[in-house]
Amino acid sequence: MNQTTEFHDRMLSLGLARVSEAAALASARLIGRGDEKAADQAAVNAMRDQLNMLDIAGVVVIGEGERDEAPMLFIGEEVGTGNGPAVDIALDPLEGTTLTAKDMPNALTVIAMGPRGSMLHAPDVYMDKLAVGPGYKRGVVTMDMSPSERVSALAAAKGCSTEDITVCVLERERHEEMIAEIRTTGAAIRLITDGDVAGIIHCAEAEETGIDMYMGSGGAPEGVLAAAALKCMGGQIYGRLLFRNDDEKARAKKAGITNLDRVYTLNDMVTADVIFAATGVTDGSILAGIKREPGMLTAETILMRSKTGSVRRMTYRNPVK
Repeated sequence: MNQTTEFHDRMLSLGLARVSEAAALASARLIGRGDEKAADQAAVNAMRDQLNMLDIAGVVVIGEGERDEAPMLFIGEEVGTGNGPAVDIALDPLEGTTLTAKDMPNALTVIAMGPRGSMLHAPDVYMDKLAVGPGYKRGVVTMDMSPSERVSALAAAKGCSTEDITVCVLERERHEEMIAEIRTTGAAIRLITDGDVAGIIHCAEAEETGIDMYMGSGGAPEGVLAAAALKCMGGQIYGRLLFRNDDEKARAKKAGITNLDRVYTLNDMVTADVIFAATGVTDGSILAGIKREPGMLTAETILMRSKTGSVRRMTYRNPVK
């Protein structure tokens, strides 16, 4: 295994897009079928098969769970041929399994890759997240602010009324108080049922999506994936791990995290240049979903490199035999 080869992000980017596309195409036949597990497993299998074709010495640092809980693409699993650069891989083979099963918007396949040691090994716990798009001074909003203070600060920085701000929030009972406070500012709220990676990416394209800020708690691994996307697109993200019990604290310590109260910035979660790919499974505000035509499946993928800030949108038409 060659672990000294340089990470050539440009050469690897198209291969990463193929990985994302394969997972989306595999799960497409299960859109609207009501079987979340089958859709997720189809995406996992396809993604793993494609990863193992790449000339990399890859390790999954954000994956489907701990080794004893996930049959494939578990945290710590080695992927690739072994003949290439040593890389960290963060992935969600199907971000929005429920969305796929119910044929609801914004289901994606998501994967990011960077040099070994470049991504936070976030344990499978909750993370309190706060994100805004590019164009604002650093720290325009902070984790120490209340939800209403964040809205007011962002409106001032944008030069608009708080009523012109839209906040994306995951629709969960735990967010009811936060939602109520945000509403006191007059800001609009875009509630999403699942898929907070997509929710955070929305902030980076506010003019198209209409979303200015994301806040609320969700999975910590998804926070790292979202940070990889913002590393390429621009923007800010902050995250603080949340622990419900001693077992979750033990998971964090196992991942090498000693300061359990730390607020992570984008550059803490992703410390080097990365590449990021996402493919639409169902139609959404970021990407079109898989389209079925006679003898053909069409997928749309976004492929990004933080080194250059390049964002490519690609359409892949795949003949169905």
